[in-house]
Amino acid sequence: MTDSHSARAAQHAARLSGTVRVVGAGLLGSSIGHALSAKGIDVVLADASPSQLRLAIDYGAGRAARHDDAPRLIVVAVPPDVTADVIEAELSAYPDAVVTDVASVKLDPFDELRRRGIDLTRYIGSHPLAGRERGGAISARADLFIGRPWVVCRDEQTRAADLALVEALALDVGAMPLEMTPDEHDRSVALTSHVPQVVASLLAGRLAEADEGSLRLAGQGVRDTTRIAASAPELWVQILGANAAPVVELLDALALDLKEVADALREPDAPGARRTVADAIRQGNEGVERLPGKHGQNRRFETMVVMVDDTPGQLGRLFGELGELGVNVEDLRLEHSPGAQFGLAEISLAPAALRGAIEGLEERGWRIAGNTND
Repeated sequence: MTDSHSARAAQHAARLSGTVRVVGAGLLGSSIGHALSAKGIDVVLADASPSQLRLAIDYGAGRAARHDDAPRLIVVAVPPDVTADVIEAELSAYPDAVVTDVASVKLDPFDELRRRGIDLTRYIGSHPLAGRERGGAISARADLFIGRPWVVCRDEQTRAADLALVEALALDVGAMPLEMTPDEHDRSVALTSHVPQVVASLLAGRLAEADEGSLRLAGQGVRDTTRIAASAPELWVQILGANAAPVVELLDALALDLKEVADALREPDAPGARRTVADAIRQGNEGVERLPGKHGQNRRFETMVVMVDDTPGQLGRLFGELGELGVNVEDLRLEHSPGAQFGLAEISLAPAALRGAIEGLEERGWRIAGNTND
C-alpha cells in the first residue's frame, strides 16, 4: 500500500473530523496528538512552554496554531492546578468548540468552574487511564491509550452531539470510553491509582538507605510493587492535593489494616495472630482475583515459568515454538535471576493448554521451573 493510500485509509477510519486543538504538549497531550495525526486528523498543539511545544511538533504530534484555526474539539492536557483556568480560557476563546480535559481528578476543576459561574454546557470532563513513569513530549507514544479505559463525565447539560465528539476522541486513540460522575471517578482512581502511588513511593523510600547486600536480593516482587515510585513528585503533589478526601479515607483504612497485621506479628504465637495474618493475605487473594484480566475479561489463567538463557534470540525462539504447539500466550512477565545468566519467563496460558505446553517445550529442550520432571 502506498503512503497516499495509507493516509486515506487512516483518515477514513477516523471518527473525528476537522481540527482538534490540544493544549498541553506533555506526555498525554503529545500522545493524543500522535494518535490522532496517525489517522489523518488535523492536530493543533499549544503549550505554555515554547521549547516543549517545539519538541512535540518536531516529533510529529501536531502543528503550531494559526490565527484562523476553528477547532471542533479542544483537549486540555495541563497539570491539575491550572486545569480549570485553561478550560475557562479555551471556552471563551473558541465559542463553537467542545472542550474536554484529561486531568486525573474530575470533581475539583468541575466545582471550581461552577463556583466561577462559567457556562459548562460545552465542557465535558474526561480522563484516560493511561500513562508512563516518564513524562514530556519525548516520552509520548501513539499507542499509549490502546485498550485503556477513558472515563467521560457527562451531566444533565451535556448535549448528545458533544458527548459523541469526546467518545469519538477516545475511540480514535484506541481507548474504551465509559461514563462516570466526577465523584465516582475520583473515588475510583483514589483506590486504583492514587493510593497505590503513595504505597509504592513509601515502600520504595525504604530502599533509599538500604545496604547494598539487601538490594542484591531484590526480585520481581519488590520491582512490581515499586515500579510506579519513579513517577514525578511535582505532578503527584498536585494530583493528591486535588483528590485529598477520598485518598485520606483509604489511607486511614489501610493504616488500620497495617497496624492489625503488625500487632499480630509482635506476638506471632498469641491466639488468633496467625489467623489475622492469614486473613489479610487471603483478602488480598480475593482482591487480586477481582481485577479484570486480558481484554477486561474475568477469565483466569494458569502459569508456567520457563528458564530462558540470556543470549540473543532465545525469547523469540520460545514464542515461535509455543506458536508451533498452538499455544496462545495470554500474558507474560520477565524476571532476571540475580547473578545468573538466565531469566525467568512467567507465561500465562488457558488452563487447557498448560500440560501440552509444558510437555511440548520440554521435548524441545526447554527447562520449566518447578516442574517435577525438570
